[in-house]
Amino acid sequence: MAFGDNNLTVTTAAKFIPEIWSDEVVATYKKNLVLANLIKKMSFKGKKGDSLHIPKPGRGNANAKTAATQVTLNTDTATEVVVSIDQHWEYSILIEDIVEAQALASMRQFYTDDAGYALARKVDSKLIELGRAVQGGGGTAAYSGAFSGADGTTAYVAAANTGNGALTDAAIRRSIQRLDDQDVPMDGRFLIVPPSTRNTLMGIDRFTEQAFVGEAGSSNTIRNGEIGNVYGVPVFVSSNADTTSGSTATRICLLGHRDFAVLAEQMAVRSQTQYKQEWLGTLFTADTLFGVSELRDGAAVAIAVPA
Repeated sequence: MAFGDNNLTVTTAAKFIPEIWSDEVVATYKKNLVLANLIKKMSFKGKKGDSLHIPKPGRGNANAKTAATQVTLNTDTATEVVVSIDQHWEYSILIEDIVEAQALASMRQFYTDDAGYALARKVDSKLIELGRAVQGGGGTAAYSGAFSGADGTTAYVAAANTGNGALTDAAIRRSIQRLDDQDVPMDGRFLIVPPSTRNTLMGIDRFTEQAFVGEAGSSNTIRNGEIGNVYGVPVFVSSNADTTSGSTATRICLLGHRDFAVLAEQMAVRSQTQYKQEWLGTLFTADTLFGVSELRDGAAVAIAVPA
């Protein structure tokens, strides 16, 4: 056997190249998820079908026990939530041979980072848009179930451009009360705000105190967009916060609990490469297949604020 016959070449190592790309894409994808890390997740991987049926039982009551009598039975006709697995999103790019020959090695890192970020942004967008249906909303970008950021009480009306105000302490407290009134557990709550609202909070003394921003090295320090904690609720900033359909530029803060929505993932982020001789280049594609659905209408509150 001649020297060099067993060399590892691009051809013999081809199976490893997509795995490297995939690892980099998945790492960036996970790093950039915000809301997807805060709500209920259900795996649908490897399952056939285009919908996931989730039982939705009602809450029962505790009953007084009277001596020498039968216990009181709770009765419940459980409903269900159907999650349609109808979101298939991809990121593709064709890298021509001349580019691969001349470009820096960092080019691959750029595109894998970009693919992971784009797919993470799309998953979060679909989840945040579920805020359009909470509190009896119509499920449209008009946000018919949203409240004003000024007081948390005034109804937001996109068509009339009313009920839009900078987020205040009173609005946060009123929105928290809405969750309390629905017996939503304290544990697992979150508040997602757009950059404009972060700017507002930074100008209010009580929100720049240590109790809000957290201590360095604590669980409240910045991670996946987390900027602090207010009244026991972690606060996250996201440029992906939804925009309403009103003529006045308005964005939505979303105060919610992890059970307000569900993300069902049928196919995790994957990466594939294929050489295209007719184009003299390598086609790189990253994609994911998932579905989202609202679970509990009263477990989230949409708050309208200036963009």
